[in-house]
Amino acid sequence: MFDSFSNRISGIFEKLRRSGILKEEDVDAALREIRIALLEADVSLSVAKKFIEDVRANAVGQNVVRSISPEQMVTKIVHDRLVELLGPSESISVGAKPHKIMLVGLQGAGKTTTAGKLAKFLGKNNRKIMVTSTDIHRPAAIEQLRLLSKRIPGSVFCPPEGENNLSADEICRLSIKTAEKERPDVLIVDTAGRLHIDEVKMDELARTKEIIQPKDIMLVVDIMTGQDAFNIAGRFSESIGINGIILTRLDGDARGGVALSMRALTGCAIKFLCTGEHLDDIETFDAERIADRLLGMGDVVSLVEKAQEHFSSTEAAQAAEKLQTGTFTFDDFADQMRKVSKLGGIKSIMKMLPQTQQLENMMETHGISDKIVVRNLAIIGSMTKKERANHRILNGSRKRRIALGSGTTVQEVNRLLKQYEGTLDIFKKMKKSGGMAKIMSMMGV
Repeated sequence: MFDSFSNRISGIFEKLRRSGILKEEDVDAALREIRIALLEADVSLSVAKKFIEDVRANAVGQNVVRSISPEQMVTKIVHDRLVELLGPSESISVGAKPHKIMLVGLQGAGKTTTAGKLAKFLGKNNRKIMVTSTDIHRPAAIEQLRLLSKRIPGSVFCPPEGENNLSADEICRLSIKTAEKERPDVLIVDTAGRLHIDEVKMDELARTKEIIQPKDIMLVVDIMTGQDAFNIAGRFSESIGINGIILTRLDGDARGGVALSMRALTGCAIKFLCTGEHLDDIETFDAERIADRLLGMGDVVSLVEKAQEHFSSTEAAQAAEKLQTGTFTFDDFADQMRKVSKLGGIKSIMKMLPQTQQLENMMETHGISDKIVVRNLAIIGSMTKKERANHRILNGSRKRRIALGSGTTVQEVNRLLKQYEGTLDIFKKMKKSGGMAKIMSMMGV
């Protein structure tokens, strides 16, 4: 996410690398470009102006510390200001049973899907989650959430099947009654969306709030709405009161200014980010990590946390040993491709690593992408055990046989070989820079 902004900022810092001291004219030139980058990213003018003033006050006249370049020093200053701008991290603290969460927002913001994601996220550590929908206005909204809840272990859904003619108020009362019986740790209430904010719908939300008595009222905002998001947040805050924001569609082509400006303009904390379509594509908001991503520093912590959810430390240790000893075979390559798919794909992982642009350039050079995983697995599946263990024996006749068996061409087999060797090059680069060691140590390997 925020690719265009991140690339723009990285280019600005590049120009400062040869300076021995941060001269005022150098800082002025850099800040002008940063200001343009912020505005193009849809950051509010007032927020951008304040941000530039804060950076200037900390950057002008700063001497370069030994072993630290001007570019690194300005990066640190901008990073710290970004963390301040994004605001402190405030995750949900589940309290007395049931901890009630009410989701509100405009129609199309992704509330129902977010309810499912939030339920799965909060359902970790054997928490019992109950979800309910009061959206009686959108056809199939209740059924959509019911189906999502079935994919979440141990979850409870209300209203039960067959109860299709209840009012929103009746669903709320039934949910409270069911919660008293089921004793869930968390109750998540998905409310009806609206095309625009009107008094009738707000009155309905007010009644839902009165009946449910939620601990948290979270506004779900589609980041693609741009600066309209601030007006939406303001109206909901005035009418119903909100104490948290969840941003959705961060995997889209949004410019990111909503995330950068939301806390400053609304005073309300961003608590979660939804980064994709799957139920696992939700993460707690962390200003430090977001600032790292914005400045091209990667987010190794999030990557490790994601990996730990899917793979054991034993598997990680085995993969690390093979990479370090040079015994990484095509069988291992196929296994890693399957695991990478579980983590959101190669591109998603690369965005969490430092030096992302360099790694992405290497991937492009070697033709490595998410689109070809299925084809590559078919090619590897057509190899003999001996061929998978030693790719150097793949001569012309073997390649023709493999291509025929996998329904591909010899050119595609050759391309896979190039990608395999390119992957080894990437891992070597990560090992040399210390990236692999850092990831392995964080995973306890």
